Amino acid sequence: MLKGKIDRIGLDGASLTFKDHSANEEGQVPVTGSGMQDAANFLMDWLKGRVGASGFSAVGHRVVHGAAHRQPAIIDEELLTELQRISGYDPDHLPAEIGLIRLFRDRDAGLRQVACFDTAFHASLPRVARLMPLPRRYEGLGLQRYGFHGLSYSYVLEELVRIAGPEVAEGRVVMAHLGSGASLAAIKNGRSVDTTMGFTPTGGIMMGTRSGDLDPGALWWIMQQEGLGAAQLSDLVNHRSGLLGVSDISSDMQDLLSRESGDVAAAEAVGMFCYQVKKAIGAYAAVLGGLDALVFTGGIGENSPAVRSRVCAGLEFLGIELDQWSNENNAVWIFRRDRPVGVYCIPTDEEKVIAQQTLKLLNL
Repeated sequence: MLKGKIDRIGLDGASLTFKDHSANEEGQVPVTGSGMQDAANFLMDWLKGRVGASGFSAVGHRVVHGAAHRQPAIIDEELLTELQRISGYDPDHLPAEIGLIRLFRDRDAGLRQVACFDTAFHASLPRVARLMPLPRRYEGLGLQRYGFHGLSYSYVLEELVRIAGPEVAEGRVVMAHLGSGASLAAIKNGRSVDTTMGFTPTGGIMMGTRSGDLDPGALWWIMQQEGLGAAQLSDLVNHRSGLLGVSDISSDMQDLLSRESGDVAAAEAVGMFCYQVKKAIGAYAAVLGGLDALVFTGGIGENSPAVRSRVCAGLEFLGIELDQWSNENNAVWIFRRDRPVGVYCIPTDEEKVIAQQTLKLLNL
């Protein structure tokens, strides 16, 4: 298996970090050019150079917003037209994803491509969780809560079966995907019953640069006060808020943790993040009627013992208590075994889910 990622797309020092498990080889390759298109062209050339043109038979894409799609789908012109139509649902992701799909098709017209939708996992949301408190005509226009990070939740739920057993995984589970984008999901009997993100990935808890949920009146006031248009408001809540906005320093949790002892704004940003995650866990325990397992995943969830500890502090009334040594060492089982609620730290692998869905759909 060959796995890699391109960091700093469009910036100086962009590079491809890879690991070839079959050849026991890993390394880093500089990426020339700038922007997503240059990076994609580089990636295709690099892959064909390693595996050969004949071995490059399909591409699976993470498509963040799938609207009503409940299953992965082969990408054709009809699907592209539909994705283009709903691109306003998620202007931060869909246009770039569509452009990447078209780029691969232009490079190789016979290459099969599959869309794997982040929203599909949450298709099981009950109507009470899906509906938005707006005039009903908007539901007919597609305005509802969809939820995201579904590929991550799919993988982690399968891993929870392996790690803790099906009885736990099919019980009352809260999953916290915490990273630069962050959300939580309430899962019962293996199905999503609620999640913090809504119509777009902007909603829910605060994130690296996204605000999460806000009082709509505050947005109206900001638009009037500063004369912002729709695009400027979108930039504010998606790219200049969250940890970055509150701290006025960085969107990176590790940066903020390293500076919080001497910087009030950094400390407040960290405190707000942990508080909002804690509050969501409590709310979802109520939705689920109790809790059997809490799972942390994502860049922060997997790698920040401090955040996990602060989130769980005070949740003893739910049966949650961490084992300090296990938590500090990023173990998989991080809870005291004499407590009724299992707490786990499970690294996610969205790419594996995309590969599995693509192979299955194309019978490869």
